[in-house]
Amino acid sequence: MGQKIHPTGFRLGSQYTWRSRWFADDDATYKSFLLADVTLRRALQLRLKTAGLARMDIERSINKLKITLFVSRPGIVIGRGGSGLEDLKRYIEDLISQKPSGKADQIQEKSKLKVEISVEPVKEPNLNAYLVATNIADQIARRIPHKRVCLQAVDRVMSAGAKGVKVLLAGRIGGAEIHRKEKFQDGTVPLSTIREDIDYAQVPSLTKSGFVGVKVWICRKS
Repeated sequence: MGQKIHPTGFRLGSQYTWRSRWFADDDATYKSFLLADVTLRRALQLRLKTAGLARMDIERSINKLKITLFVSRPGIVIGRGGSGLEDLKRYIEDLISQKPSGKADQIQEKSKLKVEISVEPVKEPNLNAYLVATNIADQIARRIPHKRVCLQAVDRVMSAGAKGVKVLLAGRIGGAEIHRKEKFQDGTVPLSTIREDIDYAQVPSLTKSGFVGVKVWICRKS
């Protein structure tokens, strides 16, 4: 069972909560909100990559949009005297106001949607699966030997206090002619235990031979 289900979705309600929290009263509103959330997440992932964006929570009410950013380097997002937050707020407002695609967007645009942004620091980046996977993917794209990259990442995660970590690579690793998988693991990662705090992320790495998939599971101490 542990290999067939998303570790985060498996623990929704007991360990984790939803990353997007809002209510839609009809199908058109639901589709519009969902598309807006996906567009917003993709845009902010690119814009805040240097800040180490690990997670983004979105909450919507009638005329307010609250975004919580979990980053490893909050100073880059906040900027000097809070100027970075003001620029980011204007960027989000411009992004939302572009091309209203449905009833929900038109309603929110008429009511002048208020945007609130809060920044939360990630205390230990080596215990965040997305940041670890992104670091591995970036180094593989720069043609650094994958075994050294993964073993160093596993060591850093275990040194940070994790109970276990597993890294899985899949694709034409190292420019090989044939697709294969390689796994690097240390400690225990009980995927079928709901009570365990397991962080999971998957990030593609674009190499000259094609995409190499990077998956990371981290079992953190509860």
